[in-house]
Amino acid sequence: MVPKSDVISLHCPLTDDTKHLVNEKSLSMMKNDAVIINTGRGALIDTHALVKALKKRTIGGAALDVYEEESRYFFADWSADVIKDDMLARLLTFPNVIITGHQAFLTKNALKAIADTTLQNIVDFTEGKELKNEVK
Repeated sequence: MVPKSDVISLHCPLTDDTKHLVNEKSLSMMKNDAVIINTGRGALIDTHALVKALKKRTIGGAALDVYEEESRYFFADWSADVIKDDMLARLLTFPNVIITGHQAFLTKNALKAIADTTLQNIVDFTEGKELKNEVK
């Protein structure tokens, strides 16, 4: 296999089959200057393998809108505290890595869809209809 892609962009859901889709093996098959963009789910990328590839310079860089353990750190102010997640702290040291808090749900369309679904769930519940989004 000859590495050809300059950019690998992830936009898929996290399932058992897609967890760590980008891993040590797949990273080893990429061009040394390829850039990975992940706007899907954090665990699509094996963070340990990504850090290893970045340290060895076998990958060009990464732009991450998501991170495996993001729920603890994103959307909170950690400027006066120590980040105890060594992988996140290490990723933040690379000049060729950009990390942003996952913003997809903050768009006008996404917030409207969330509100519409929530209101429809309430109507369905009060009218005794089947609850399509019920968590069992």
